Amino acid sequence: MGRLSHLLKLLTGPEDIGRSPLFWAAFVAVSIFLFVYPFWLTEFEVTNIAYYLLNVPIALGLGLLWGYCGVLSFGQVAYFGIAGYVYGIVAGNMIGEAAGPIIGSLCGLAVSALVAAIFGYFVFYGRVQSWIVPILTLVLTLLLETFLGQTAGYQWRIGSVQLGGYNGMTGIPAFRLGEYVVMGYRFYYYVLITVIMTYLCLRLLVNSRHGKVMLAIREDAIRAELLGYDIRARQLVVFVLAAILAGVSGLLYVQWGNYITPSQVGLLQASLPVIWVAVGGRESLLAVLLSTCALNWLNYTLSSEGYQYALIITGALLVAVMLFFPSGIVVALARDLPKRGLRALLHGGEGDAG
Repeated sequence: MGRLSHLLKLLTGPEDIGRSPLFWAAFVAVSIFLFVYPFWLTEFEVTNIAYYLLNVPIALGLGLLWGYCGVLSFGQVAYFGIAGYVYGIVAGNMIGEAAGPIIGSLCGLAVSALVAAIFGYFVFYGRVQSWIVPILTLVLTLLLETFLGQTAGYQWRIGSVQLGGYNGMTGIPAFRLGEYVVMGYRFYYYVLITVIMTYLCLRLLVNSRHGKVMLAIREDAIRAELLGYDIRARQLVVFVLAAILAGVSGLLYVQWGNYITPSQVGLLQASLPVIWVAVGGRESLLAVLLSTCALNWLNYTLSSEGYQYALIITGALLVAVMLFFPSGIVVALARDLPKRGLRALLHGGEGDAG
């Protein structure tokens, strides 16, 4: 009971909006609705909803890194792409073996974490100034896109898998657990459970002692270091964790569409997670989750009318947020709406989230 009480205390901690009993009742109700809603949908519609959700882990990772640790990265899609390509290579060479997709997933996350650890080590222990970090991470993304675009030749075959250059890697195996291929309705529940568990685990993290240290580093890194904390090690750990979460989204993406191209790690895609986080509010995991789902739905819907409209409206939305809601739309509404009912729902009568 003591451990359960501690976990509940962390879940309802002050470092995110949405912590009253009323909020959690609504959270449970929405979760139940999301589990039963597919019963009235076709498999095609369910697959589309899964697409809206699969980008949530990469956004939550960036929200953790940027909003709670103070490090902005434009390179999250690099780890998204690395995990996707590694999964395609490993699982593609193990077709017919039940453990192939699981081993491919683990390898994809491991390589993403390794690249992030090496890159982050030189960034943080090299004492690179904070305003340079976004540039370096963007350079990493563009270098990866350029490299992958040059892999069209036959010599870029790894085992039986062709990297494909700008045409991308196709025929990537779906995820499977034993005899069960995770597609259609199964894939939706696979993604939904992954998103919910990721969100809840990150809430536990940001309200823990480690989360408090992250916030201290964000607010005043020098003071945190003077208090005895190894701020570079802490930043590196969060950086790697954010890369792993980006890798999770990369795995879900290739398992959803069975393909990946270098454009998925290009300049446009690199900017999207930053937009999702900024629009919702980088200092709230809940805000990031809501804005990511909403903007992915909006982008997907507008793309059916023409991709240029989606880009224009998304860009205009970002400009409007920067001008009028610098803390993010969801965070601003939760903090500033005068309606006591909504404020009680999100804050439980307590002060604003930090």
